[in-house]
Amino acid sequence: MTATEVTSFTFGEMLSSRTVIGQTLKELGETHDNLWVLTPDIGATLVEFRDTFPDRFVDVGLSEQACVGISAGLANEGNIPVVSGMLPFLSMRALEQVRSDICYPNLPVKIVGTHGGLVGNGGSTHYAVEDLGLMTSLVNMTVTSIGDPLMVGEVLRQSMSMTGPLYIRLAVGKKDKVVYEPGSVNVEIGKGITAREGTDLTLFAHGETVAQALESAELLSAEHGVEARVVDMFTLKPIDQDLIQRCAEDTGRFVVVEDHLAYGGLASQISDVIADRGIRLEGFRRLGIPQVFAGFGEDTELRDKHGYGLSATVDAALAVVGARGASGTKGPTS
Repeated sequence: MTATEVTSFTFGEMLSSRTVIGQTLKELGETHDNLWVLTPDIGATLVEFRDTFPDRFVDVGLSEQACVGISAGLANEGNIPVVSGMLPFLSMRALEQVRSDICYPNLPVKIVGTHGGLVGNGGSTHYAVEDLGLMTSLVNMTVTSIGDPLMVGEVLRQSMSMTGPLYIRLAVGKKDKVVYEPGSVNVEIGKGITAREGTDLTLFAHGETVAQALESAELLSAEHGVEARVVDMFTLKPIDQDLIQRCAEDTGRFVVVEDHLAYGGLASQISDVIADRGIRLEGFRRLGIPQVFAGFGEDTELRDKHGYGLSATVDAALAVVGARGASGTKGPTS
């Protein structure tokens, strides 16, 4: 099945992305004797690799800058380093090292981490909500945000042949919802996945909001007769420009929902494509975190509080197609 064909999906089945990462890295370590795994004291889920290849495992302690710097040195010697940790700190505390030590020489370092978005209830210091804006701005960096734990292993496997750096964004990584039936989608870095077909509008999402977008699409169909296409744009850079163009031609209306600041993430990437290609839409909405520090709470509660939860997604979709929203208001269509 190609990345742009309709796929099946399942709700309810839970799996740990961290477990997938640990198992995949162990498997890759057996076939790539130059694979190293490094962590800034977040290595509990890397035990499979650590126990099998202790000479290629480095825990530097709580120092993200040092972890990134050491990975750059290893890559300079012909190795493939994977840095695993918490993204609020890898994306911001170590930003200078990521830019100058990894991106500038275009080294094949993989940065994979958790706590992307308002997950984990750790407060604003422990939420990565600016990270995609930062990482997509870096020269040579490939940026992904993954919502299905089964996809993580495939992305890691593909990354072994990449010549430049890669950023992999996950949620908490302990209990993640399986979105796709195993083997039902073609996962290719740089290509979006059409998770559901529809002709009235396109819902773009990444990471944790993919499942929410699919649930929104089902509600729109069942309760309003609106058929929404759902695109899992798990690669934000390089973004799938041709898929965006096709969706514009097929549906003419976009809603982008993401667990990130509303500006600087996927919606901004899509807006750039729209402007650069001269694409004309009948309606466009971006849903994400406003310019606030979001505070404490469960992720679903915070999405509702800040206007990008399930009901807000449904209302935005109804607004762009010109229908009356669940709140009883009718929004503009552009």
